[in-house]
Amino acid sequence: MSALNLVSLGGQLLNSPTHKPLKPFLLPPTKPFFKSPNPITTTTWKSTTTVRTAVAAVDSSGPTEKVVVEEEGGGGRKKYHFLVANAKFMLDEEEHFQEQLAERLRYYGEKNKELDFWLVIEPKFLDKFPNITKRLKRPAVALVSTNATWITFMKLRLDRVLQESFEAESLEEAVASNPVNLEFGKPEKWTAPYPKYEYGWWETFLAPVASKV
Repeated sequence: MSALNLVSLGGQLLNSPTHKPLKPFLLPPTKPFFKSPNPITTTTWKSTTTVRTAVAAVDSSGPTEKVVVEEEGGGGRKKYHFLVANAKFMLDEEEHFQEQLAERLRYYGEKNKELDFWLVIEPKFLDKFPNITKRLKRPAVALVSTNATWITFMKLRLDRVLQESFEAESLEEAVASNPVNLEFGKPEKWTAPYPKYEYGWWETFLAPVASKV
């Protein structure tokens, strides 16, 4: 066969319909497996398990608050959280402390909530915290509560206080105090736009069962 015939035959093979170039394999457009009747939300299938939680949201006169329910330890012991500082700072110098406590007391009264916070002057439980007592000027005052979230919130508001927690078998044990006389001199300069609070304003917030022996 001549070279001319071979070239002619090769051209016919290349132009043959049986040698069409392969087309890329295209997948059909995907469609959602399930369309929710609500255009705003989507539905996701998940296995669910019932879980008991100890955190509940409640109304508050302040920012959104979560109440952490502390479970009792062995022997019926309950957990208490506290902030502590020297008495002069807590009761005489901090301009907003009294206002914050009064507002919370008013809120509890409106909601008929049982009181869960108290002031304790020279609390006995401080003996359990030598690392705290060595940093404190005395006498000291503690804000004690069973509400861990609120204590943390107050820590951020007061700033210059120390925070810790402990367990006690009863409220009487938790707020037991040592006797002390508080004496505050008049400040040389009062910068707040309202009159200074009267001496003894804190007595409203003392636990009535506090031991002073």
